[in-house]
Amino acid sequence: MPKGNILIVDDNKSIISTLEILLGQEFDAVKGITNPNLIPNELRTGNYNVVILDMNFQAGINTGNEGLYWLEQIKKSYPDISVVLITAYSDVELAVKALKQGATDFVPKPWDNSKLLATIKAAVQLNFSKTEVGKLRQKEAGLKQELNRDQKFIIGSSPQLTQVMNMVRKVAKTNANILITGENGTGKELIAREIHRLSQRRNEVMVSVDMGAISETLFESELFGHVKGAFTDARENRAGKFETAHKGTLFLDEIGNLSFHLQAKLLAAIQNREFMRLGSDKPIPVDIRLVCATNKKLENMVVEGLFREDLLYRINTIQIEVPPLRERGDDIIVLADFFLKKFASKYEKHGLKINQPAQEKLLKYNWPGNIRELQHTIEKAVILSDSMVLKPEDFFFKQVFASKFEDELLTIEEMEKRMIVSAIDKNAGNMSLAADKLGITRQTLYNKIKKYGL
Repeated sequence: MPKGNILIVDDNKSIISTLEILLGQEFDAVKGITNPNLIPNELRTGNYNVVILDMNFQAGINTGNEGLYWLEQIKKSYPDISVVLITAYSDVELAVKALKQGATDFVPKPWDNSKLLATIKAAVQLNFSKTEVGKLRQKEAGLKQELNRDQKFIIGSSPQLTQVMNMVRKVAKTNANILITGENGTGKELIAREIHRLSQRRNEVMVSVDMGAISETLFESELFGHVKGAFTDARENRAGKFETAHKGTLFLDEIGNLSFHLQAKLLAAIQNREFMRLGSDKPIPVDIRLVCATNKKLENMVVEGLFREDLLYRINTIQIEVPPLRERGDDIIVLADFFLKKFASKYEKHGLKINQPAQEKLLKYNWPGNIRELQHTIEKAVILSDSMVLKPEDFFFKQVFASKFEDELLTIEEMEKRMIVSAIDKNAGNMSLAADKLGITRQTLYNKIKKYGL
């Protein structure tokens, strides 16, 4: 009979040690961590029944907001896990509020050992009961849950993809900085996550940052954090992405969208392996594995004076080029089948098939939007299908904007400007849809609109 696995999250190492000794004889496994940012990765990789969670993690901060935040995050992703809060006597009212938000129980400091053990055992039994109910529901649902998930793993076996994955396996074990390049929609973030999964930092956190979505005014605060009073809305100290990624992997997506003058600040942090929070003059050392991604030709941007050459050298110890979907042959059909099953389950059209002529049509298409476009194409076909067999006429492809300009000699910027205008017009001014069609984030679209004065 299993006794349960316990995760302790508290920035006080002596409390963790005390609890590990007290609970170690009563439960199957007891583990403590001092950094709450590691909670998501720990829950993904461990099979925990109960999380014992402190309410405050920063010195001088006693609001309990951090505990409430991490309680919300845990219950959002793992609703069946029991969360027991550790709170000071003065925080009892706050703990009662947390109980209404999903906490199983709370234990005041200093605690009574016998009462603590009884509380944790009851929390374990509650988790066991919820898990059993969940298993019954999962059996009833069959494969539905499996097929409805997003693609979170790399699919395909083409020589082009195999070559990339061989490179990933080689470099993942090192601490070398990696630059992942490739067109929009090719799966660069999936490659970054695979590098982290295979690295020596796999048990630490991976922090992803969309550089195209961060405004220039918030850049330093988002990446390096700030201290209380650094600016008008800085009501308390806050860690940035660099600090959060300490000991783990920092993934900077859309690195080519970073403005030139901010590149120097990023370079200094990468080069010195330390930074200062906004409003502070105290250097904070950081140990990170850096992985960047871009769909831009950074070498050309260096020549044009848009990207710092020294920064390119820093982030580009190893470069991995992700092949476009059109070069991956039968992987197109493998991916199409994956998305077909996913959306057939989502829209309750089980048993759908793609006939041979339709498969040939998919193979012949150029896929300028790559895997993202394929996913949208399959979803649209599933929604509109009236039969159990998808035929060539069930698949609609978006127009290739370049065909309009093939007889003109245009700069890359002029073509990009025209594509943006066309996408906005075709989607009746809906920026979210226009950004989706262009394969970029909405914030990146706004940045480009501002850049071109549209």
